[in-house]
Amino acid sequence: MDKIIIAVGSTRRPKLNAVREALEAIGAARGGNPQFEVVGIEVPSGVSHTPLSRAAIMMGARQRAEALLRLAREKNEPWNYFAGLEGGLDVVEQNGARLVFLQNWAYIADNSGRGSFGQSGSILIPEALAHRVVDDGVELAQAIDEYAGGHGIRDAQGAWGVFTRNLITRQDAFRVAIINAFAPFFNREIYLPQKTNARA
Repeated sequence: MDKIIIAVGSTRRPKLNAVREALEAIGAARGGNPQFEVVGIEVPSGVSHTPLSRAAIMMGARQRAEALLRLAREKNEPWNYFAGLEGGLDVVEQNGARLVFLQNWAYIADNSGRGSFGQSGSILIPEALAHRVVDDGVELAQAIDEYAGGHGIRDAQGAWGVFTRNLITRQDAFRVAIINAFAPFFNREIYLPQKTNARA
């Protein structure tokens, strides 16, 4: 069986490990012992360091994947899939109160350019941290280190781990987003247009 190569638009360990874990789970579910290779390449997201809306997070993920696809075509790379991963905050108003949720999104594209989004879910972040990032413009990676009294949290458990006491880490959240984004590729039959029986 040929090796399937997935290019990821980042060199950060939690993102690359999340892709590997997602592929292992997908491979085990599909059977046939597929061989995967994950290649990390730093590409720009085209959005701010901490996107502040769902639309911006999704755009960042998609633009990372599309940058990889362009790179593969320019350099004739043998990559089969392209994964863009982006985390950020979704700022919403509910009953007159501001709520700020941490989200992770993935966008997976194949060689044809066909793509699909997947999301991790959301977790509410504390208002004091939201103020630092949304109002003061501090990058989430720096703000979470300050808030939690740590260093390099983004490359360890991430903000997810801080908020959930490591029940869900940054890597876990990205793994879920990646599986969700890959679903139309590995479960293609479900996503095919359904034929309807027209009555005469």
